[in-house]
Amino acid sequence: MMENAAKALFAFYCLAIAVGAIGAVRAENLVRALVGLILALFGVAGMYLLLDTPLLALMQLLIYAGAVVVLVFFAIMLTRTSDGFDEARPRPMRAYLFALLAAAVPGLILAWTVTRHPVPSEAKPAAVGVALLGKGLLENYVLAFELISVVLLVAMSGAVVLAFRHKGGGK
Repeated sequence: MMENAAKALFAFYCLAIAVGAIGAVRAENLVRALVGLILALFGVAGMYLLLDTPLLALMQLLIYAGAVVVLVFFAIMLTRTSDGFDEARPRPMRAYLFALLAAAVPGLILAWTVTRHPVPSEAKPAAVGVALLGKGLLENYVLAFELISVVLLVAMSGAVVLAFRHKGGGK
């Protein structure tokens, strides 16, 4: 009974990720594309819950669906372009076919590799406490976390500077 519920939730989260990803790619408006991204990120957080990792699900929601999406939203609002630019024009069908091919080839290679060379795994991995996980991340990967925050700061600062110049406020 529990296994069927887990399979149904897995299918639901897969659908949420797929619909969100397609919505993000197909949207002609950047804000609507961001909504698709948010849906996909919530689906990934649900997958983390299915893997019995609530801390990762919470971090997915707080960091990506929260902070990064808000940062991207502000960057979109600060750097709005007019509808006459190349990004607003519809793409030919050939571009969609190339995009579908570019997405399908890695997926097919991965599926072939997984079916040909399955990796044995444990039924349920050993639980790691939050304190031990935090200690491992902040001791070994603290530089990576700091660099990510610097990259986000530079990206947001660049968006503000570009928007300021574009609107005629600077030279």
